[in-house]
Amino acid sequence: MSASTPRSGASRSDNGPRNGNGGRSRGTTSRKAAKPKLTGKERARRIAKYGLIAGLVGALVLSAMFYIAYRATDIPDPNQAFQAQTTNVYYAGGKTKIGRFATQNRESIPLADVPKVMQDAAVAAEDRTFWTNKGIDPKGIIRAAFSNAKGGATQGASTITQQYVKILYLSQERTIRRKIKEAFLSLKIQQQQSKSQILEGYLNTIYFGRGAYGIQAAANAYFGIPAKQLDASQSAMLAAILNSPNYLSPDRSDASRQALQQRYDYVVSGMEKMGSLSASDAAKIEGKLPDTKKQASSNTYAGQKGFMLSMVKQELLRLGFTDQDIDGGGLKVTTTFTKKAMDAAQQAVQQVAPTGVKALHAAVASVDVQTGGVLGFYSGQDYLKSQIDWATTALPPGSAFKPFAVAAGIKDGFSLKDTFDGNSPYTFPDGSTVVNEGEGTGTDFGAKVSLTTATAKSINTAFVDMTQSMDNGPQKIADMAQKLGVPPLKPEEINARISLGGAPVSPLNMANAYAAIADGGLHHSTFVVSKVVKASTGEVLYTAPRKTDQVLDSDVAADTSYAMQQVVKTGTGRAATALGRPAAGKTGTATNDDKRVITSWFVGFTPQVATAVTYSHGTGYKPIDEGYLPRGYFGATYPAETWTAAMKLLMDGVPVEDFPPPANLDGKAPSSGHDPYTPPPPKPKPTKKTSSAAPTTAAPQEPVANGVCDPAYGYPQDPDCPPPSPSPTPTPPSTSPPPILGGGKPSSSP
Repeated sequence: MSASTPRSGASRSDNGPRNGNGGRSRGTTSRKAAKPKLTGKERARRIAKYGLIAGLVGALVLSAMFYIAYRATDIPDPNQAFQAQTTNVYYAGGKTKIGRFATQNRESIPLADVPKVMQDAAVAAEDRTFWTNKGIDPKGIIRAAFSNAKGGATQGASTITQQYVKILYLSQERTIRRKIKEAFLSLKIQQQQSKSQILEGYLNTIYFGRGAYGIQAAANAYFGIPAKQLDASQSAMLAAILNSPNYLSPDRSDASRQALQQRYDYVVSGMEKMGSLSASDAAKIEGKLPDTKKQASSNTYAGQKGFMLSMVKQELLRLGFTDQDIDGGGLKVTTTFTKKAMDAAQQAVQQVAPTGVKALHAAVASVDVQTGGVLGFYSGQDYLKSQIDWATTALPPGSAFKPFAVAAGIKDGFSLKDTFDGNSPYTFPDGSTVVNEGEGTGTDFGAKVSLTTATAKSINTAFVDMTQSMDNGPQKIADMAQKLGVPPLKPEEINARISLGGAPVSPLNMANAYAAIADGGLHHSTFVVSKVVKASTGEVLYTAPRKTDQVLDSDVAADTSYAMQQVVKTGTGRAATALGRPAAGKTGTATNDDKRVITSWFVGFTPQVATAVTYSHGTGYKPIDEGYLPRGYFGATYPAETWTAAMKLLMDGVPVEDFPPPANLDGKAPSSGHDPYTPPPPKPKPTKKTSSAAPTTAAPQEPVANGVCDPAYGYPQDPDCPPPSPSPTPTPPSTSPPPILGGGKPSSSP
């Protein structure tokens, strides 16, 4: 042994137990040899081995999970899934369809009818690995991420197969769960369908803008040709639009058209690289979009349907539904509209309104008295020609506002028999005046006119007198109108002339406010959506609540209604008696600062339905008193006749109901000098003995208009008394046909 080799045990002299002499105990067993330490390579091999085992186990688990999830993923029926995305809107009852949102103008065609150049354009635009990928493209996802990070505008992360799956089977939510399901479905579709079948399905379902779903509808919408006639330039443009149909449009702004041009050039370049176009053919079409035809209007929104769908969508948004829910959520929306009421409103205008008058607007709105549901309306024109809805546009209602003053006055202590100054003009302390309808300074109706008569004959001065006789009268009238359903008035509109109706209110709101009077003072907010259901599952997402507020004492409402009934029976609304059932209402005309008439109204109700009618011109504030309404611009003519025609059609078959009798409230008047008119005692009846004797008492003064015919005077001394019927005189028989009755000139009244 060499000197450099240590002797056995020499290197362990300081280890192990020792005996008392300092040597190792001879009786002990020798200790096991220590395990050699692992080298770095050995540790790496061991980690790799266990890692491989864990990886294999994990892969097996993931594969099992993937297999289970893959097997559990069912492909829904394409047609059912596709149709379920459309939101359909129905009339009341939920059976007759009004229309739908995101209308799918679509006609499926076989891939053989799609030009090869169109197929190639779609692939170049949306998925250049389509013919080789497995339905999902991980490289494409990474490439898109880097491109987006750099600000590039190339293809998206989804393959054509993924887009097809998303459109046909899935929602548009952006969640990891949906993306995973999208991947599973894409792989499954890839296994069950050929690439050609997938491309055919994709081109038949994808949205191209202009309401066109699928390549056949798109070719017609943009170029007026079937898909099989598309050329390279047209194909490239349609493929370019797919990336963002609502923005990349030739119909929008210059910025949108420029963005479309850039996307179009990208598609053309891709088609050249794919060999679909030669370099020379690509150069010919690059940089220039093809000509398109003018966008056609959809009949879905023609006539009144556009206004109906617009009202429905606005209400759904207010209720918390999103645009995505509405346009693609597969909802079934049941409305309060009835086809009977909608037809009645339109037919009434067509029957009564003068024809050939440019920019004349006639609007109608009908409300269910007991619910506030909007039954029907006519907006004044075709939605495709103008989107201004005159049934919901606020205009000054004129004297149709007076019933709110009647209700406020009675609530404040006045009675229907209390009297007010009906002479004209009424002069304010500042020297300004209010006049009644009539020649010169207006018609005088007497110094003591009852509230009933003032309402029936629409006497402006009497209403101003009542307003001035109430403590803070203008504000009380404004508050009453708001409680009944009129939107809040502006501060400058709340003045002594408030009852004359200078503040703008829409026909729909006027009808709703009148409905509260008809329903005994119960107010119901107007609504058009009664129920929303998820069509695919039947889940009820919304049901309109029955909201009722007692905003007016029923006795006050009954007296107000009674005064309005007299408008129809003996006042300015006599045209409404042709309805043939109990009705109440009020006429109205509003004037501008030049004293020119700008609106004409009749608003009325039966116990079941309240309807408002207004006529206006141009912007709604242009004069209508010179030739626009040939038979007169007062509410007693065209508006009252239109109202009657609409209500006849609407109430046909509806049971006749009576109004409750007036309560004849007689509270403590807020001011003195308005006591009811007391007629003088009757003249003594003449007898044989006294017939020639002179009267012993002085004749009482001539009575004034108070709504009561005083037999002591009769006609013409008492203006409330009707003229006697003329005695018939015999006339020889006539061989000519009898004359056509009607067409008489109505009396001038507001």
